[in-house]
Amino acid sequence: MADITTKTVNCAGGLPAFLAMPASTGRSKIPAIVLMHERYGLVKHTCDLTERFARDGFVCIAPDFFYKHPDQEALHRGDAGYALKDVEAIDYLDSAVAELSALPQVDAARIAIKGVCQTGRHPLVLAAERRNIGAALVWYGAANAREWEPNDRYAKPFDDMLASVQCPVLGIFGEADHLISLADVRRFRDSLDRHDKTYTIRVFAGAPHGWLNDTMPGRYRRDAAEAAWDLQLAFLRRVFDPAYDKTRRIQVYESEHAADYDFKKNVRME
Repeated sequence: MADITTKTVNCAGGLPAFLAMPASTGRSKIPAIVLMHERYGLVKHTCDLTERFARDGFVCIAPDFFYKHPDQEALHRGDAGYALKDVEAIDYLDSAVAELSALPQVDAARIAIKGVCQTGRHPLVLAAERRNIGAALVWYGAANAREWEPNDRYAKPFDDMLASVQCPVLGIFGEADHLISLADVRRFRDSLDRHDKTYTIRVFAGAPHGWLNDTMPGRYRRDAAEAAWDLQLAFLRRVFDPAYDKTRRIQVYESEHAADYDFKKNVRME
C-alpha cells in the first residue's frame, strides 16, 4: 500500500478541507481530485475516500462544504441538512481548485471534481462556468428529476448547463436507487448525447442509493463499489493521459437491470 501524507488546511475564504497526497511523487506533477461529500458533511467516509485517492496516485482535497451549518453533529447523523446553492458551490470549488493548483506537485491542467449524492450536480455546475476542469465525476447524483429546473438553489436549467460542459463526464448509478430512476439516468444520458459530450455512464445491478459508503452496511455493496472505483480510475487515467484526444467524442452507456424493473419498488437503505 502506497505511503501517503494527510493534513487539514484552510482554503481561500476560510473553507476548511482535508488534504491527502502520495508521500513521494518524484519530479513529475500528478493529477488531483476535489472530492465533494454527501449530505452528511465532511465525515469519516469522505476522508477515507480522500486517502484512497492519494494511495491511487492523486492529490485529493475534500472541503467541508457545509461547515457553516450550526449543528454539525445533527448534520453528520443525517438529522439535519444543508441546502447548498449552485453559486455557493462554485465559490467553494474555485477556492479548492486554487488550493490544489498552488501545490508544487499538482498538474493544474489535470484536476477532476467528484460529486456524490446531493453534490453530484456541482462538478457539472462548475464545468458549465467554463472553468478548466479535467473531468466531472458524478456518483448517484445530478440526474434526479427535481434538479432540472432552476429555483432558489439551482441557478440555471440543468440541460443548459450540460450544453456548456466541455470536460469528459463520468456518471455512476445504481439499479435499486430510490431517488434516481433509470428514466432519470437516461434523461441525463440523452442530454449529454444531444449536446455531443464525451461521457461514460454505468448503472450497476442491484445497487441502492449510497452504495459506495462502507460506513452504512445496509447500503454498501462491496462488489459494485470496487468495480465502480476501478471504472473511475480507468476513466481518469484515460482522460488524463497526455495522448488523450479532446477533439474526439467517446460516449459509453452501460446498464444492467431487470427486465421487469420497477422504480416504485426501490426503497431507502440505511
